Amino acid sequence: MWIYEKKLQYPVNIRKKDLKMAKYLLSQYGGPDSELSASLRYLNQRYTMPDDKGKALLTDIGTEELAHLEIIATMAYQLMQGATIDEIKNAGLGGMFAQHDSGLFPTDAMGVPFTTAYIETSGDHIADIESDMAAEQRARATYEHLMDLTNDPDVLAPLSFLRQREVVHYQRFKELRNYYLDNKI
Repeated sequence: MWIYEKKLQYPVNIRKKDLKMAKYLLSQYGGPDSELSASLRYLNQRYTMPDDKGKALLTDIGTEELAHLEIIATMAYQLMQGATIDEIKNAGLGGMFAQHDSGLFPTDAMGVPFTTAYIETSGDHIADIESDMAAEQRARATYEHLMDLTNDPDVLAPLSFLRQREVVHYQRFKELRNYYLDNKI
């Protein structure tokens, strides 16, 4: 069970509307390497970890990824707040608006809906951890690409925070993998 603290892990206060950036952020909302994918992946994989150390790490990181999903959603929502229909259409978000109005829906930046096929789990704890390390590297790269698409400090600050957390997650997964390999677990 979790205790939910009703504040973002990193504050988001975006002052300028930027619908194209909101669309780009969807890559981390519902894409294959998104925060949603990572959270569900880790929270599912934790059951096949061979000990409490692995289960705890996957629970911790999976839960944190849900917090990151909330940050991305807040950013996308703030970037779109007050948008006109013409602005929505010009940003390539007309299809999303037609189905969801201003509500967020998990898709990637190209509008491809989230699929559970993004949630990798093999039942082999070493294979899963190796895959998790790669997923964290792909997410880090995506955040770097997103940072290249804006010069807005209100957007860059949370993106930088999220990018750094991907680096930390990679390191923690690597430590766990090495622990299991060194101890032949």
